[in-house]
Parts: sequence; C-alpha cells; structure tokens
Amino acid sequence: MNIYDELYVLRGNTKGLFFIIFFRISACFTKNKFLKIVGFPIRLFYKIIVQWILGIDISDETKIGYGFRLYHGQGVVINSNTIIGQNVIIRQNTTIGNSTEGSPSPIIGHNVKIGANSVIIGSVEIGENVIIGAGSIVVKSVPDNTVVAGNPAKIIKVL
Repeated sequence: MNIYDELYVLRGNTKGLFFIIFFRISACFTKNKFLKIVGFPIRLFYKIIVQWILGIDISDETKIGYGFRLYHGQGVVINSNTIIGQNVIIRQNTTIGNSTEGSPSPIIGHNVKIGANSVIIGSVEIGENVIIGAGSIVVKSVPDNTVVAGNPAKIIKVL
C-alpha cells in the first residue's frame, strides 16, 4: 500500500485525512538529528495543527503502518514508543501507552479495530485481526483473530 491508497481510504474522513497527511510529512523529519534540525518548522507546525488544534496527541516519532485510520480523533493519546501495524482503525478518546516512564509500550498488529474510549496500557501485544470493544481496558496481550471487551478486557469471541 502506498500513500495514495492510504489517502483514498480516508476520503470523507476530513480530520483523519488531515492528521495522516501532517503526520507522514512530519515523520519524514524524524529520521536523524540533521533532519530534525532542518525540519523543525514543519514539526512545530505539526504540533500546532495536530496536537493543539485537532486534539490528537500522537508524536511524529510513533511508528504507524499504512492504512491507519483515525475517526473522531479528539482525545486520542498514543505513546511515541508504541508500534502500530497496517490497516488499524482507532476511534475517539483512546489511550495507548505505558504506565511508567521508560517501560515498554504496546505493539499493535495489522487489521486491528479499536473502539471508542479504550485504553491499551503496558507491555502488551495485540495480535492481528483483533477487535477491541468500546470502553475496554487492555492490560494483557491479546491473541490473533479475537474480539475482546470489558474492564479488564476478556476474549468474548474467536474469529
């Protein structure tokens, strides 16, 4: 999948489209120290537009695969050490990260759908083709091809 396919998928989702365009451009300037210095104005513009105005707290250093979709992005917080696979859908008010400074962050596989108001915290791995229900609190790793929900999240269905 290339950037054009990714943008086509996001048609009709204006906030998600703006986020992914600004994120991909700003992420290009995080590869090394020289690019961080040269791209400082662009990275600052990213912080102003995405983090302050759109209310989406995702660092431009976060590793996000292609096909990422963000719906109603207000209140989304993702730790910069989190790794997100391809074709992941995230809804509003979702928090993904770790509970203490410097501890490992979640790794999210491909084709994952994360419902609104969900929290994925700690050193967990979310498998591929997983659906996380709205309002779920995920504190343990989730195997492939499952649906989880609840507080704490439990497997409710195997796909």
